[in-house]
Amino acid sequence: MKIGVISDTHGSLLSWEKSWEILNKSDIIVHCGDLFNHGPGNPIPEKYSPKELLNIFNNLKIPLLISKGNCDSEVDEMFLNIPLSYPYLFYQINYTRILCSHGHIFKKDEWIEIGKNWKINILISGHTHIPLLERIENILILNPGSPSLPKEKIPTCAEIDLYKKNIKIFNLSNYSIFKEENF
Repeated sequence: MKIGVISDTHGSLLSWEKSWEILNKSDIIVHCGDLFNHGPGNPIPEKYSPKELLNIFNNLKIPLLISKGNCDSEVDEMFLNIPLSYPYLFYQINYTRILCSHGHIFKKDEWIEIGKNWKINILISGHTHIPLLERIENILILNPGSPSLPKEKIPTCAEIDLYKKNIKIFNLSNYSIFKEENF
């Protein structure tokens, strides 16, 4: 089973189209929030079209799980046919336990403690727009970065492959592997 992971699209149709090259191979997609709005602290992303992106999300054939971000509003939820989970989203497939949150509520230490208490294998968060893949004790920490407004100038998304037992973060500029970790 492949789980596509994306965060912080901020209404950019172009970033979704680039990410789709990776995500379309997924059995399920997890979005860590900040779907449509760019927020007052960010520039308007390239090919900004929240209404088109909403239409794509509402008509996806691949199941989409979403953790509500700090830029996601109640108005967004009114038009979206998919519920937003808050403050976190829990998903378990076979023996792999995944916990996702946008990343703006919990400090890193709190997040790791929650992961330990819940016996989580993979903790996922977005918000920072910086890709991250690291192991802390028995927990893999994943931030897929942002395909639309990357802080380090590299647009990214990620894939969890439960068959191969690995996680890859992809550089969407050239579809190369930015970072990879086995579990």
